[in-house]
Amino acid sequence: MPGLVVFGSQWGDEGKGRFVDYLAGQADMVIRYQGGNNAGHTVYANGQEFKLRTIPSGIISEGKPCVIGNGVVIDPASLLKEIEYVEAKGVSAANLHISDRAHVIMPYHKVLDALSEARLGDAKIGTTGNGIGPCYADKTSRCGFRMCDLLEEDRFSKKLKVVLEGKNELITKIYGGKPLSYDEILNDYLEYGRKLKDRIEDTSLLIYDYVKQNKKILFEGAQGMLLDLDYGTYPFVTSSHPTAGGVACGVGVGPQVVTDVLGVVKSYTTRVGEGPFVTELFDEIGDAIRNKGHEFGTVTGRPRRCGWLDLVILRFAVRVSGITAFALSRMDTLGGFDTVKVCVGYEYKGKMIDNYPASLEMLSKMKPVYKEMQGWRDDISEIRNFEDLPQGAQEYVKLIEEETGIPVAMIGVGPGREQCVMRKTMF
Repeated sequence: MPGLVVFGSQWGDEGKGRFVDYLAGQADMVIRYQGGNNAGHTVYANGQEFKLRTIPSGIISEGKPCVIGNGVVIDPASLLKEIEYVEAKGVSAANLHISDRAHVIMPYHKVLDALSEARLGDAKIGTTGNGIGPCYADKTSRCGFRMCDLLEEDRFSKKLKVVLEGKNELITKIYGGKPLSYDEILNDYLEYGRKLKDRIEDTSLLIYDYVKQNKKILFEGAQGMLLDLDYGTYPFVTSSHPTAGGVACGVGVGPQVVTDVLGVVKSYTTRVGEGPFVTELFDEIGDAIRNKGHEFGTVTGRPRRCGWLDLVILRFAVRVSGITAFALSRMDTLGGFDTVKVCVGYEYKGKMIDNYPASLEMLSKMKPVYKEMQGWRDDISEIRNFEDLPQGAQEYVKLIEEETGIPVAMIGVGPGREQCVMRKTMF
């Protein structure tokens, strides 16, 4: 069974949505396996721009099941607005399925997210404020709510009373905030359950049925490798596992369903939030990349920190997530520079380092070792064959392949669905 994972190989915002949208046309099912509405996927298709947060990007390729897996945390109000949003753009959400085991983001999760960040001050994580971390924390603490709970009024109402009492004590006595209303939350969330009940099911059964039929399944990750809870720049990470290893637990199937892993890589590096960033640029080149690439968060609108491509990160992603091919995005953004740089290693205390360390203290002292390369012309948006790319762009791609040992299968030369150079078939 062809099972393809598409995930981010850097800090997220690599352009996963556009590649998922492209590949969804060849898949039989598209599944989101982790994260929440803190992830923003922007897709340009059918002459329109789509900004998605929880719904899989494959929804735009209508007529096939799109699944929100149990590894995702769901804000029901946000999801309902997103369903209305895509349908208002002429896209049907009739084939959207929601795992009954997916955890629910509650109002107190968002309140506690904001209060915790404010209390941390300069040591803040840099969250989106959407309650993702507190929701995953409750999941681990075994006091969370799942989508199936919204369909059981008596059980939900009793459990909410107990849980909310504890959360309100935390909000008021520790953080000095205002308590939340039990009746308001109860009524709102039972109504969300009524509106979503026809979509809520044991999606692992649906997925397993497709596995048995040898269907082509596309697994869509959110965020990126360096935001992984275990392998990211902890604590400046998300609360789930964006790597390919998160698929099995996040959708309820065995790991053998993953046959290929497509790591999406931006042709430079960006990140949102706090934490060390070895190749970050603080000059006019960094500003030029940010402005030309429209590097502002889909969810938050925050300007993204920009820097040169870091191959130490990519080698790390290859090792940890079993990447079998890369999809390179935003090659068009780097067009127009006389020269471009690629980080091929780090210098630390006079020694060359080619592994990405866990210690943030070490990372903050790493110096990038660059290889400077010839740039390429500004406009490559109409190119569809690798051989037609400017020499500088071709050499750039070849360097990535040589340094990582992984082929670059897809190259984005513009935001549109069709603006892609295909070098390898993924399905």
